[in-house]
Amino acid sequence: MKKGRSRQHNGHRATGNGDERRSAERVSWKKQKLLDIHRALNRDPVDAEALRQAAVSEGGLLTDEVRRKVWPKLLNVNAYSLPGKPGKDVREDHKDYNQVLLDVRRSMRRFPRGMRVDEREVLQEQLIDIILDVLRRNPQLHYYQGYHDIAITFLLVVGERKAIAFMETLSNHHLRDFMDPTMDSTKHILNYLMPILEQVDRELHDFMVRAEVGTIFALSWLITWYGHVLSDFRHVLRLYDFFLASHPLMAIYFAAVIVLHREKEVKNSECDMAMVHHLLSQIPQNLPYEKLITRAQDLFNRFPPSFLAQRAALQSRRSIAISTFQDFQMTTLRQRPDSVLRQQLQQHHNDQLAVAVPTQPTTANQLVKMAVWGISATLGAAALAVAQTAFDWGPDVLLQLF
Repeated sequence: MKKGRSRQHNGHRATGNGDERRSAERVSWKKQKLLDIHRALNRDPVDAEALRQAAVSEGGLLTDEVRRKVWPKLLNVNAYSLPGKPGKDVREDHKDYNQVLLDVRRSMRRFPRGMRVDEREVLQEQLIDIILDVLRRNPQLHYYQGYHDIAITFLLVVGERKAIAFMETLSNHHLRDFMDPTMDSTKHILNYLMPILEQVDRELHDFMVRAEVGTIFALSWLITWYGHVLSDFRHVLRLYDFFLASHPLMAIYFAAVIVLHREKEVKNSECDMAMVHHLLSQIPQNLPYEKLITRAQDLFNRFPPSFLAQRAALQSRRSIAISTFQDFQMTTLRQRPDSVLRQQLQQHHNDQLAVAVPTQPTTANQLVKMAVWGISATLGAAALAVAQTAFDWGPDVLLQLF
C-alpha cells in the first residue's frame, strides 16, 4: 500500500512538473516575443514586417501597452505628431451628429463592466468628437452605423488623440469601401464570402445557395471588425491585432472560416433562409480564435482576392481599399523609431521655448486639470482610473504621471 501511494504521489508530482515546465515554456515564449517586438520597434527604419508578423502570430501583441506602441507603426501614424483635440465647433451643424449621438448612447455594453458612470460619460463624449472630427476633416467619407464600434475599441486602448489618427487612416484605407454614400461597395466586399466557401467546401456552399441565405448575416461582423458581436474585449483586441496587420479583406476571410467552423451545424439545419440566417447570425463566443486566425491566413494565401475577383460577380466593381493597400503598406516601411520621434519633438519644443514670451506660473489646480485630460487623451480608458486614484494622493503624484 505504501509503495502504491508512493508511486501515485510521484505520478502526481511528475504531472505537476510537466505542467510547470509547459507554463515556464509559455512564459519564456512570451518574453521572447516581447523582445522581438522591442527590437523591431527600435530598428531604424522600424521593422514593420516583423511587427506585422507579431500581430498575426499566436497571441497577437499580448498587452495593451505593446499595442499602444505597435498599432501606430502598423498604420504609419506618428504618435508624436497627432491631431489636436477636437474644437467646440465640431458638433455644430454636422449632418451626422444626431445619428452618431444615438449610436454612442446605445453603446454602453462596449465599455468595461464596473466603469463609473461619470467616467463612461466622459469617454462617450470623446467618442462623439472623434467620429465627427474625422468626418469633418474628410468630407468624402460617409458615416455608417457600426463605425462607432471600431472607434470605441481604439479609444479604450490608446485614448482620444491617437484614436482620431487611427480612425482617419483606417477610414481612408481598410474601411474606405464602407464609407461610400451607398451600401454598394460594402455589398461588393460581402460578395467575396461565398467564393471562399465554394473553394473550400462545395457542399456547404451549395447548401447555403439552396437556402438563399445570402451574406447579410455577416454584415455587422465585417463593418465593425467583430467589435459589435463579441462580448469579450480580449477577443476583439486579438482580432484587431490581426486585421491591422493584414489585407483589408481579411475580415471577410475570417467570416468564411467562422462559417466553415460551423459547417456541421449549418448542414444539419433546415435548408431554409430564415433558419440558416438565424443560426449564422448568432456568432458563438467560444470560438478557437487562434486556429481560425491561422486558417484565415492560410485561405488568404491559397485564394487571394485577385483569384476570387476572377469570378464574374466580383469583376464589375473596383474596391478603393484593395487598390490602395499595396501603396499603404509601403509607407509603413519608412518609419522612424519612437526614440527618434521623441527627440525630434523635444527639439521642436525647445525651439519654441527659446522664442516664447514668459508667462505667469500656472496654478497647481490648473496643472492637475491639464494632466487629467492629457492622460485620458494619451493613454486611454485605463488612465481615468489611475487619475482618480491619484486625486486621492494629491496633485504632486498626478503631475508625475503626465
